[in-house]
Amino acid sequence: MNAALGLAFGAALVALLLWVMVSVPGESWRGALPPLREDEAALAERLKKHVATLAAGERNTRAPARLEAAARHIEAELQGAGYRVRAQPYDSGDGLVRNLEAVREGRIARSLVVGAHYDSVFGSPGANDNGSGVAALVELARGLAAAQPRHTLRFAFFANEEPPYFATAAMGSRVYADELIERGERIAAMFSLETIGYYAERPGSQRYPFPLGFFYPDRGDFVAFVANLGSRSLLHAALAAFRREARFPAEGVAAPAFIPGVAWSDQRSFWRRGVPAVMITDTALYRYPHYHLPSDTPDKLDYERLARLVAGLERMLRVLDAEL
Repeated sequence: MNAALGLAFGAALVALLLWVMVSVPGESWRGALPPLREDEAALAERLKKHVATLAAGERNTRAPARLEAAARHIEAELQGAGYRVRAQPYDSGDGLVRNLEAVREGRIARSLVVGAHYDSVFGSPGANDNGSGVAALVELARGLAAAQPRHTLRFAFFANEEPPYFATAAMGSRVYADELIERGERIAAMFSLETIGYYAERPGSQRYPFPLGFFYPDRGDFVAFVANLGSRSLLHAALAAFRREARFPAEGVAAPAFIPGVAWSDQRSFWRRGVPAVMITDTALYRYPHYHLPSDTPDKLDYERLARLVAGLERMLRVLDAEL
């Protein structure tokens, strides 16, 4: 193969990979958002209250009392919605922590897992990272409490996603995923809700790791669905359902996990066990100026947009439960 042919072949492979990464079904919502419905306005207020409670201070193994207070808030809200909450305690190496799980039993022997980590990084109250994801997950569990699903719905709240535990055996989602797999649970899909409450309409408010900036909007007014290449089919099913059901802009990418940000949340614990998983995010550090800082406080979040997102995710999950 001569040099010119080799370059052409390499360019074709790169073009094919990029097409695989960025080609997704459906059309994102465009234009002005419609007025909030009455139920969405009430949802926005509940989300705001959850985040305010969770982000009263940093919550992690350096602030164990606040980590436990967050766990108790989650438990109380889930119990109020009619769930029995299962705790999964484990030794983090820096003290005992616990994952929490609420389950809505289905008719078939397969599960859909929706998860969010409830710890915050050292030094930050973590309103967006990840109070927003936890608040959304509590409200998704509430909205689906009376459902009669095909799949068993597992709402999982993880400890120890943040450093120094990230990608270690003490990461809460890893402990949880390992237990499910080792006891023989069949998991059809996992969705990680990670930092989902910040939106900006100004040009240039959205950044990306190379080369994704060539393909996506420069305004941070959308939610992103992010998968590894092995979860591309799930990404397509989820994004197609969300775009049909939600009144909210959404973009998607299936990319190699080594691209910075693609594997930076709890979905990686499920990829590790061969489970298809998708992260749903506002893209965190690629948009949010308060990422991992003391200034990640509840006043920075857009609760109306967060409510629209949660309402759309609930409808998406109902569709996927029927289709997967």
